[in-house]
Amino acid sequence: MADFTKILEQAQQMQGRLEQIQGELEKMTVSGSSGGGMVTVDADGKGQITKVRVDPSIVNPSDVEMLEDLLIVALRDAQQKSADLAKHEMTKLTGGLGLPFKLPF
Repeated sequence: MADFTKILEQAQQMQGRLEQIQGELEKMTVSGSSGGGMVTVDADGKGQITKVRVDPSIVNPSDVEMLEDLLIVALRDAQQKSADLAKHEMTKLTGGLGLPFKLPF
């Protein structure tokens, strides 16, 4: 029974650390960009977009599609960097174990 108690304690510690990492990820910021930095998107470590910046020189009413494309690329870049950051932080928790399930974020 002692082994089960030890496993339960370790699981509770891991849960506490997971919550701590999630809180830390919310405070971290990554930036994605496109068009050589003409469009920049900031996201937190959980992938939530927090800021979008567009250089006024690329705003052309007759070419809205270009701006839309640049926004999509910058958003995807920020989200990918956020996912990479979360994965890196979770590796600290799991010790590099390849867990067979997706964690809740």
